[in-house]
Amino acid sequence: ARVDRSSMASVLTELANTTRPAGSESDIFIPYGWSFPERPDEWPSPVGLATGIFAVVVGQVIVIAYHWLHLRSQSRVIQETATDVPFNIQNFWRDAMGHIMQLEGFVLLGGYLCGTWMFRLMPSSYYSWEGGVNLFHLAAQLILNDFLQTTMHLAEHKISGWFYRHSHKPHHRFLSPKMFDAFNGSVSDTVCMILLPLFITAQTIHCNVWSYMAFGTIFSSWLTLIHSEMEHPWDPLFEKVGFGTAADHHVHHKCFIYNFGHLFMWWDMLYGTYRRPRDVASLNKPKKSS
Repeated sequence: ARVDRSSMASVLTELANTTRPAGSESDIFIPYGWSFPERPDEWPSPVGLATGIFAVVVGQVIVIAYHWLHLRSQSRVIQETATDVPFNIQNFWRDAMGHIMQLEGFVLLGGYLCGTWMFRLMPSSYYSWEGGVNLFHLAAQLILNDFLQTTMHLAEHKISGWFYRHSHKPHHRFLSPKMFDAFNGSVSDTVCMILLPLFITAQTIHCNVWSYMAFGTIFSSWLTLIHSEMEHPWDPLFEKVGFGTAADHHVHHKCFIYNFGHLFMWWDMLYGTYRRPRDVASLNKPKKSS
């Protein structure tokens, strides 16, 4: 095929004359002007989408590696039944793969991320690489999303017995959850309690792609960690400031009527549904892992 040299020269000249905004923190990663098509009816670049999914995957790899070490430590278990089955490396990796491949979890979530990104359902700011992680936007996303998720969680329990049985109840078969049970539930539960809050949060908090990636990585990792069968080293600090702990979430799985929050217990305190783990006699606090 013959190359049109004049057209190629024009393209190269335009790229050479493209200037990056002063102070851009992403120059070494994404050349300025490459993340957007020139016409709004074109497909957006998948670079931001792929980078975001990669960040979530890296976060989950770190969480799984931490959990492997944690299970072999002398940390306290939250419920006695959580250690009925001794640690087995083959079972661990089988459960880890099941966690990653859950239809109700990362498969459905990945479809949501791809669809909302490629069909331009996100606010325009999400496609921007300008600046780095905005801590205000990051905190706002975590807080608003958890408020919405807590409210949806409470609604699933309270509004309709029929809907509860067909949406959230499958997740409640885990009376003493383990970390890899985090996304094991139902499709309708994931849509109502994860995807809908995520979409509303995105339409409300207009941030850039860096803040969105940071939020997605922290949210998915934290949601996984609160299902751990063992206490985490940071739990005493989290309890003091009202952040959600694994023991807080075990209270919900054990009692059903308390602790509907995930990342923060503030909403349960507001709704009058918070119960401290130490006040639930059926939780086995002192037992140590083997």
